[in-house]
Amino acid sequence: MNLASVILDIQTQALDAPYTYVVPDDLPDVSVGCAVLVEFGHRRAVGFVVKLWEDEELESDVNVSKLNPLLRVVSSPYFDEQGVSCAQWIAERYIAPLSASIRLFTPPGGVPRMVRTARGYWQLEEPTVGEVDDRWVVPGENFNSFEPRKNAIKQTAVVAALQSGELRMAELTTEFGSVSATIKSLVDKGVVKVEHRRRLRGVPQQREHHGNFVPSKKHILNTNQTRALEAIQTACAKGNGEVVLVDGVTGSGKTEVYLQAIEAVLKAGRNACVLVPEISLTPQTVARFRGRFGSVVAVMHSRMSQGERYDQWDFIRSGHARVVVGARSALFTPLRNIGLIVIDEEHESSYKQDSAPRYHARDVAEFITQQHNAALVLGSATPSVEALYACAKNPKWTQVQLPTRANGKPLPEITVIDMAKEFNSGSRSMFSAKLKRALGDELRAGHKVVLLLNQRGFAKFLLCRDCGFVPECPSCSTSLTYHEQGGMLVCHHCGHKEPAPRLCPKCGSPYLKKFGAGTQRVEAELRGLLNQEPGVGEVVPIIRMDADTTSKKGAHQRLLEEFANAQAAVLLGTQMIAKGLDFEDVTLVGVINADTQLNLPDYRAAERTFDLIEQVAGRAGRANLPGRVMVQTYAADAYAIQAAASYNRAQFLRAELPKRKLLGYPPYVRMANILLWGEDEAEVQTEARAVYGALKQVVFDQAGDSWQVLPPCPCVLERLRGNYRYHLVIKAPLSSDFAPVLTPYFRTRKPHKQVNLAIDIDPNDLL
Repeated sequence: MNLASVILDIQTQALDAPYTYVVPDDLPDVSVGCAVLVEFGHRRAVGFVVKLWEDEELESDVNVSKLNPLLRVVSSPYFDEQGVSCAQWIAERYIAPLSASIRLFTPPGGVPRMVRTARGYWQLEEPTVGEVDDRWVVPGENFNSFEPRKNAIKQTAVVAALQSGELRMAELTTEFGSVSATIKSLVDKGVVKVEHRRRLRGVPQQREHHGNFVPSKKHILNTNQTRALEAIQTACAKGNGEVVLVDGVTGSGKTEVYLQAIEAVLKAGRNACVLVPEISLTPQTVARFRGRFGSVVAVMHSRMSQGERYDQWDFIRSGHARVVVGARSALFTPLRNIGLIVIDEEHESSYKQDSAPRYHARDVAEFITQQHNAALVLGSATPSVEALYACAKNPKWTQVQLPTRANGKPLPEITVIDMAKEFNSGSRSMFSAKLKRALGDELRAGHKVVLLLNQRGFAKFLLCRDCGFVPECPSCSTSLTYHEQGGMLVCHHCGHKEPAPRLCPKCGSPYLKKFGAGTQRVEAELRGLLNQEPGVGEVVPIIRMDADTTSKKGAHQRLLEEFANAQAAVLLGTQMIAKGLDFEDVTLVGVINADTQLNLPDYRAAERTFDLIEQVAGRAGRANLPGRVMVQTYAADAYAIQAAASYNRAQFLRAELPKRKLLGYPPYVRMANILLWGEDEAEVQTEARAVYGALKQVVFDQAGDSWQVLPPCPCVLERLRGNYRYHLVIKAPLSSDFAPVLTPYFRTRKPHKQVNLAIDIDPNDLL
């Protein structure tokens, strides 16, 4: 008798072990990875098959006759045994529900689920997306000899339309109205045939290899690039999950190294996956991979519709895709026979998932390459401190450097502008005198400028100059951001909106001042500044890119095309413009305020500031035109800013690492952040203290004094979306495994009715 282990698609820790069901003889298509319908208690549920086995393997005290049978199979397989193994590893490492980890490997919107009806019954709901099956009308064997009757107007029109080529039924309907009866009559006469063809949403044509595809030209690698490629090929040949860190300055040709490494992997009959941060998934990035490898490239990212992502996922499952390019979720697509995984901009925080399971893509990718006997490549101009530390300590990690730009051009000079001195000299503008002059000079010369401000909105907050009142979000412990468009106050955490008051709600004063600078305000002041510049004025477009202007589908690509097509232009934006952009005529980069992240109460604040300056600086002078960078700051002496201005990572690490070691932060320790939240602050605080007391005892019993459990305290953002937030942090030696110590406690802990709890292993920040 065949048995199946099934993980129920019910995301709770209490149901996080597989349940055993009998596989009926009339269900021959049961396989690992498929979704099945099962009886569970007094209801039905959807589950995923994670193992098939024989009843002889059951323990002797298990009565097979009492096991429920599978009711039916409701999908084809979504994953295989390797996917199951990876999901189990994720669930264990990150102390996450196994059902949530399994869900990572299923298609977006393509999984059946159980829903409760208005009468309280459970019923199976089919997937919200699926294949699009287009009907195509094509000429039949009697097409050329057919002559319609004189009064058969629609038949005549359809046949005439088909003279130019095959057409979709939907196109004929749009042109001629209902044509079903007409087409049926023509099919009966052998004049036309109707074919069913799969259509991929978001893709202009079917993904067949066309004989006329010409790959983009391969560049001749310089000595450093050749050395990096050889290191990657050596790691691929070893096939034991080795990691190569490509540490290359911006413009050093890392992407060309990836392309040639992937080409070698494809020639060896294996496949490749390339991860790019969501904000770097520009049309430029995708075009480079499709230009080299053509129609075998699949793309996955959040700006695609659910239907488009499903089609790409299914295209990968079909085996026709050989290269997958996408954000972190691309790791879990059904790509088989992986030979290489590339993670570009590996330092980016977006590789860390912020909801369960809270995995880090870098660690999961390393596990997958070990599964597939493949290699992992990490690339960055500013590698994370953890990656640099691993290269120094782990023999399976290799660091290769690309210290110069591929075209031999120098890195742009970075000038630090002390805004405190500007203010003391009487200047009240957000643009320093140096940046104003540089803007005018470059734009008059017909060049392009990139301005970075890591704050959207018109002003950071409103403040009453009489009583000091600042409008705050009613649900979050943060001030509301003023937006010029519509005169609205907006919370950027929960989305709460309200009209900006004309008078202070507290004292009635009309003196409400806008403090801080958002992209809308910078755009307005920049336009006023340019209008005063001779030869510039309104002829130079200002293209603003932030979460507001790129919220609609296709906006990201449209704005970049607008910038590319302009002769002289300013691209003003948030972090999304700091990387992934390659425009030859950008000669000036300005950072409006480099202190935004530096002042956050987080141990990575200095590292992120250093990274951001070096990354955005790399947008300037990438071709024949020389570039320059101007960084405005009120903390001109900060070591992160000084080190970035001189491209001196060693200087930054000499200042940063001793602080991390002294205070006990990564890369010298591992951390777990336990977050608790609820609407009643007293309940949250009480439960946080109870969890702290229990964990302190558990940790001491299991690990002794080598681990540290810090007392609970309010989060930096204490209130969010109406919930009060507390957290407690556990620190452990670098070689420690959190799972065996913490999992038993959290698996058996009784959930609190009013307080939610989440576990974040290896958190990216503690905010």
